Parts: sequence; structure tokens; C-alpha cells
Amino acid sequence: MSSLANRVTISELARRAGVATSALRYYEQLGLISSERTTGGQRRYARAMLRRVAFVRAAQAVGLSLGEVRVALARLPDERTPTKADWNKVSATWIRRIDQRIAELERLRETLNSCIGCGCLSLRTCRLSNPNDTAATRGTGARWLLGDTPPA
Repeated sequence: MSSLANRVTISELARRAGVATSALRYYEQLGLISSERTTGGQRRYARAMLRRVAFVRAAQAVGLSLGEVRVALARLPDERTPTKADWNKVSATWIRRIDQRIAELERLRETLNSCIGCGCLSLRTCRLSNPNDTAATRGTGARWLLGDTPPA
């Protein structure tokens, strides 16, 4: 076991990372971060874990699952603190995902712009609730409000 003198407690890591201690324990359970134990069984984290927690939070903001984060973190070196180049190599794969999210949000904005304030009050022509009038194949009336389930 390496020296615990230059390690931080779970509460210190949580405070500095802006996450709950329960989140840190969960991240550790998933293998996203690691700690060493004192002789009394208390967790101690290398200061580099602060960067890993920041990476986890950034990845989640992009929309990655914790499983995807684990795969990304596995690409980082274990024998040394990751460099900026290491982090950039891993996060570069997120660019496509961010571009996809931007495109989805732009499509939603365009759809909302055509609907908000239109006053149609009709689910028959609504591009959000009833694209291409798919509800008409189920009969008359507001099919989704009557209990029919829209197609996925």
C-alpha cells in the first residue's frame, strides 16, 4: 500500500468534486475511481481521483452512461496520472455524440416553433403528438387522449 499521507478523505473528495459521498462510493463500486483503506478501514483517495470524478461528471453531461464512462476510463494509463493529451484522446470520441444531441435539439426547436402559439388545438395535425396523422388509422377523435398508445 502506498503512503496514505498524500491522500484525501471521502468527505474532502466529495466537497472538492461537488458530489455526494454516496456517489463516490457508487463510482468506486463500478470501478470508475479507486481508494486505499487505512488500518481503520477508512477510504483514502489519491488527489488524481478528483480529475476522474470531473471526467465522470463531464461524460454524464454529454449523455454517456456510467458503463460507457467505465470503458472510456479503461483507456487511460494506470501507471501514471493522465495527461491533458490522454484526456483529450478519450473525450474526442464525444464530439460526434455532442453533434448528434445538438441536431436533435435543433429538430425539436424547429418543431416547437411550428406548434407553439398555433392554436390548432388538434391532435390530428400536430407534428409533435401525431406526426403524419398516424392516429387517424385508429379511428376518429383524440386517439391518444382516449387511451390509445402512440407508436414508439
